[in-house]
Formats: sequence, structure tokens, C-alpha cells
Amino acid sequence: MLALRNPNGLAKAAAVLLVGNIVLDVLLGVVEARDLLADETDYSDPQYFRPGYLAVAYSMSFALFVATGIVFIVWFHRLRKNAEIWARDLQTRTPGYAIGCWFVPIGNFWIPRAIAVEIWRASRWEPYAADGKRELTLLNSWWTCWILATLVNWISGQMYKTAETTESWTLATQWSLAGYVLDIVAAVLAIGFVRRLTSMQHTKATGMIPAAQ
Repeated sequence: MLALRNPNGLAKAAAVLLVGNIVLDVLLGVVEARDLLADETDYSDPQYFRPGYLAVAYSMSFALFVATGIVFIVWFHRLRKNAEIWARDLQTRTPGYAIGCWFVPIGNFWIPRAIAVEIWRASRWEPYAADGKRELTLLNSWWTCWILATLVNWISGQMYKTAETTESWTLATQWSLAGYVLDIVAAVLAIGFVRRLTSMQHTKATGMIPAAQ
């Protein structure tokens, strides 16, 4: 028999980790922006962008990103399991997809969002009601920023790999800075999404009167 599982602890952990990602992105962005504006910077030297302390910061940022992803996916799976209890017929994919979908090439650009929408609908007070005007704006905004950030960061990474001139390094850094901005916006929206969806499930599970949708 399925039983509801409390996602509050995972939601708090995910939010804290997302804040950590924001802090590191801001710090790394400031360092890269400062170097970009420094006239004496030798952008043609690949080692310039990864001195000792900066290499450690990049490693920490990657480790934190992985940890955040793990906690977020576990939280996402838990909410999907709860949605199974409230509106199983609205869920078009098995709970396992709430984990596996993030690792499907190309498919991870749209399958997680589709699952999130189904969880959202099951978690609201009236699962079978039509979507309210702008009801999914937070979810869609977060997802759009996340996809854009992923693409921009990939582009900047490819540009760094092939950069051989000052101009090419400068352009790669500009794309990298754009990636940081999108990462930060996506993380802020992700925190809002996590808090909102967790609150919806808590409200429904405890039988509290829901806030206006």
C-alpha cells in the first residue's frame, strides 16, 4: 500500500544547496568579469583562467552542483510518489522516470518538465480542474532559464576549448558570464518552485485550507 512521504526535509536541503550554488556563481562571475575588464589580462594563456585558488573554486562549484542535483532529484522522485496516491491516472510515466528522465539525452530537455506539470496538478487542491491563468508560470520560467543556462554554458565551454586568440578568449568569457547570470536566475526560480510545490503537497496532505491558486 502506498503511503505519503514528507518531502519537507529534502526541500529545505535542496534550497540550501541552491543558495550555495548562487553564492559560488556570483563569486566566480565577479572574478571572471574583473579579469575581462583588466587591460593587462593575457587571455591567450589558457592557464590564466585556472590559477590555484580559482581551480579549487571551480571544483567546489562542480561538486556542489552534483550534490544539488542528487538532492533535487530525490526530492522530485518523492513528490512524484506522493502524486501517485492523489491522482494516479494523471501520471503518464512511472515514478522511476522522475529519476531516469534527467539522464536521457535530448529527452531531458522536456520530459522532466512534463512530469513536473503532472505532479503539480496532482498536488493542487483540485487535481482535475483546468489549469488556472498563469498557474504554471513559475514552473515554466524556471524550466526555460534552466534550459537556456545549460545551452549557454555548453557553448562557452566549447568556445574555451578552441580559443587561441585574445578575442576568442574574451568572447568565451562573455558567454560564460551570461551563463552565470542564467544559472543564478534559474536557481532562484528553482528555490521558488521547490518551496511552492512542497507547500502544495504539505497543504493537501494535512488537509489545510489551500492558499489561493
